[in-house]
Amino acid sequence: MIGVELYARNTANSKIAAATACKVKDQATASFNLTPPVTWQYLTDHYTNITINTAGNQLQDARGMKLNLSLTDVKLDSTPDSKGTIGAIDATITWTADGIKQTVQNAIPTVGEFVTRSVITHPTDKTVELKGVLNQIVAKPTVEKGGLRLEIVSFNAVGFKLPKESVQSSLDEYTTDLTTKLPLGIKADRVGVTDNGVVVHLSSRNATIPAGETGPSDPCFANL
Repeated sequence: MIGVELYARNTANSKIAAATACKVKDQATASFNLTPPVTWQYLTDHYTNITINTAGNQLQDARGMKLNLSLTDVKLDSTPDSKGTIGAIDATITWTADGIKQTVQNAIPTVGEFVTRSVITHPTDKTVELKGVLNQIVAKPTVEKGGLRLEIVSFNAVGFKLPKESVQSSLDEYTTDLTTKLPLGIKADRVGVTDNGVVVHLSSRNATIPAGETGPSDPCFANL
């Protein structure tokens, strides 16, 4: 029985980790609570708690993002449209200051040429400072409509051609696209600034697991 349980646990861990890695485009690990046994959870198609962690290299094309995810009350029940439901999802995304710099430079070209030196976080006033040689943008991370927003509160752009409104629009387009396209209805609900980066908490309740290639197409979930 111990051998069967270990096999079932390792197989389940691998499948969940692979689905997550596919979705976020980074390495991932998954684990189940020690009780009840995974074999029992498998037989009943009811998984009480699953924890998932990514390596912190990236979340899709956002560099320096790490995801810590907890899934509670997972019930598998295949239909043409879904593979089941998840009672509660709670996630924490940590975005390092260096990761913000790399992401802005690589994924937001209109702003990337501005951020040539560094990104510095200021926990006291909950802002993020994007620095160029002579330029400076100070933005305040906020949650808006379930997504992350970097709201510009100070704009000092010597010799920079784009106006503040255009830079804000570019930042909004990227962060909104990134955080509103997370799977399973996951939405941001609060955000904080630390000495090393930005921390975003996200959640979802009573989420439907996509059916994969047999239904609403999301091949990342096809082998669950």
